Amino acid sequence: MPLSPLGIFHTVVGGAVVACAVYLLWQDKQIRIDRPLGKIYLLGTLLTAASALGIFKHGGANAAHVLAVLTIAAVVVGYFAANTTFLGAFKKYFVALCFSATVLFHLIPTATEILTRFPMDDPLVTSLEDPLLLRTYLVIFVVFVILLVMQMNWLRKQP
Repeated sequence: MPLSPLGIFHTVVGGAVVACAVYLLWQDKQIRIDRPLGKIYLLGTLLTAASALGIFKHGGANAAHVLAVLTIAAVVVGYFAANTTFLGAFKKYFVALCFSATVLFHLIPTATEILTRFPMDDPLVTSLEDPLLLRTYLVIFVVFVILLVMQMNWLRKQP
């Protein structure tokens, strides 16, 4: 099934923001709202999540729509947390968790789309319950948790 214009927009912006996230996490070990690229990432993430709400590939609202709502919530909550003193010393950890979670929320539907669309004539996965897809989700989640623990440890060592 070809992509709709909204699907193309969603895919292009989503791909760009994932690339931004990789760069930011590699360079800064976190997604920082005070960096121009961090702001671009967060705005692009909001656009990607909002556009996902208008895509109904499987006939109606589904888990991808839930991830889009969680993504929007993580960006909004992280933004407000970054601009408050309410959390005290825990602020940097909470903001990092919110913004890093958006990367996880990007990767799950990205993996789904790649595995259900490619190769075009015979996709690797034909069902959302396919064991390959479920194992892919597990790998993404385990890698996310490992990197999150490393990120939190790195933040702990920062002044």
